[in-house]
Amino acid sequence: MENRLIYLDHAATTPLKKEVLEEMLPYLTTYYGNPSSLYAIGRESKKAIELARERVAKAINASVTEIFFTGSGTESDNWAIRGAAYQNRQKGRHIITTAIEHHAVMHTFRQLEEEGFEVTYLPVDETGTVDIQKLINAIQSDTTLISVMYANNEIGTLQPIKEIAKVAQDKGICFHTDAVQAVGSIPVDVKDLGVDLLSLSGHKFYGPKGVGVLYIKKGVKIQNYMNGGAQERNKRAGTENIAGIVGIGKAIELSIQKLEANQKYIASLRDLALNQILSKMTFIKLNGHKTNRLPGNLNLSFQFVEGESMTIMLDQRNIAVSSGSACASGSFDPSHVLLAIGLSHELAFGSIRFSFGEENTEEDVDLLVEALIETVTELRKLSPLFMALSGGVQRQSNKRKVKNIISKM
Repeated sequence: MENRLIYLDHAATTPLKKEVLEEMLPYLTTYYGNPSSLYAIGRESKKAIELARERVAKAINASVTEIFFTGSGTESDNWAIRGAAYQNRQKGRHIITTAIEHHAVMHTFRQLEEEGFEVTYLPVDETGTVDIQKLINAIQSDTTLISVMYANNEIGTLQPIKEIAKVAQDKGICFHTDAVQAVGSIPVDVKDLGVDLLSLSGHKFYGPKGVGVLYIKKGVKIQNYMNGGAQERNKRAGTENIAGIVGIGKAIELSIQKLEANQKYIASLRDLALNQILSKMTFIKLNGHKTNRLPGNLNLSFQFVEGESMTIMLDQRNIAVSSGSACASGSFDPSHVLLAIGLSHELAFGSIRFSFGEENTEEDVDLLVEALIETVTELRKLSPLFMALSGGVQRQSNKRKVKNIISKM
């Protein structure tokens, strides 16, 4: 195996593009002035921020007055949800989301519940898709906010955001979508979608970490998330992260320029990997929608193995992927997303997310499949269930018992 890193975790973060870094550097060294200042280097910083705002607005078909810079996608989610909930709490305290949201959304709703809000967590089907009729049925007279992610970060499934936005609009309910995984990967047009609030993050499309955006549709009122100075038109206080804002503006501009070509290329790598894995390996399940998914996302469950062990062994081969368990966060429970689509604990713990990027190649896919076969074969030798099913245990009665166990997984 070559020594170079094969990076297949673009859903977690992406490498900073050289062109983005080059545009950021002057605002870390030469143009370091506070954008709120009146002198020349301060004015240069202010101009850079407004150029970035124009770039972001153009990329998602918004007005520049609807773009607000934040410190991350997580902050954008928090601001949208808390801001909308608090703004409308006199009208009602019922809000709706799904069972497969990112923790930035899920944990925010949990805290709102502690503050007296009522939250409905919509179930999803086995592909991870929300049922529009179930959403409609969940709406109450005091529902003031609906938040549904555009693309799931684990299984890649895309939600019918335009249809959901129409339901919310007809009912006079504020609608937010976490589009952190979507922007830069698929076309996102806020006017066409009809959303009121949309969150995105720079480091998901080859921009810097530590900077995000909240789109707030003109006329939509939400409470401020941070108080202090008059930055971001008095809505989000704090001296701006100029270099980061410059970076997100440049990165989103670059991502839109080659969006269609990158979509096709990255999806071709994903499909190549899936076809090779399914043709050369057994006891594997694809998670998420087969076609209506992010171009780079491939989430698979490998029976008889544990995902974290696979992740570590692949890392030893210089291949970076993500497992489907939440142990890193201090929890020994499997992913709430995988459980929500009906996976057993065993399958959820044996899941791996591969997320491809534009710098990956077909050679990367070949090396990945080779490493997967070796890794899974080695780990399955440690599984009595697999050895029994594959002939390691000869007694037919034991085989029948094993098959019964597997059918219940």
